[in-house]
Amino acid sequence: MDRLSERRERKRPVVDLKGRWTITAYNRRTFETARHNLIINIMSGEDFPLPYQAEFFIRNMNVEEMLASEVLGDFLGAVKNVWQPDRLNAINITSALDRGGRVPLPINDMKEGVYVMVGADVPFSSCLREVENPQNQLRCSQEMEPAISCDKKFRAQFHIDWCKISLVDKLKQVVITQEVVRGEGILPDAGEYRPPSETLKGRDYYSDFLITLAVPSAVALVLFAILAYIMCCRREGM
Repeated sequence: MDRLSERRERKRPVVDLKGRWTITAYNRRTFETARHNLIINIMSGEDFPLPYQAEFFIRNMNVEEMLASEVLGDFLGAVKNVWQPDRLNAINITSALDRGGRVPLPINDMKEGVYVMVGADVPFSSCLREVENPQNQLRCSQEMEPAISCDKKFRAQFHIDWCKISLVDKLKQVVITQEVVRGEGILPDAGEYRPPSETLKGRDYYSDFLITLAVPSAVALVLFAILAYIMCCRREGM
């Protein structure tokens, strides 16, 4: 399938009772079909807390390539090598096109890019913290590649944009909730309603008529008299 046609494909998931999804896709132009079996294992987040989350932007990958189990396993292995956590899981995989990215040109096998968020149970390693250094922040502001010591462990297969990495510590996030005071739902008794006794009077439009028509007419009449005097009585020879 070519890249443009692949964007227009339709996917119809069919799920059975075993948690296995069968994704069927077909190309609108060539009517070529493909199927892929996807097994999803859902675990409770409370039983397996991952408070330290890092989101990487991989420039040389597409989302469908990253969803392959062997590619995702290689990426998680590289992250585990530089992070050294006890538990490491992929939390979210998002295409760069869903984040406002542009469709790449069909030259030099350019990729759309993909965001991968992973979570771990231990604090971030010193290598990942290097992106927060003032020197690297300055280089990112100047659109230069930051100096990350562990980049060579990804470079062989994954090109990481270290300026777009996001480190989130769930343990330090403070949730501020505003207390809601709920009443009884009954309005206070203000007594019996008494409408005003005086009726509204009709508005007099006579003054508005004089201001709107009479005054401009009087001014126009005076100007007409002055113009007539100048044209008739002040002519040359009279």
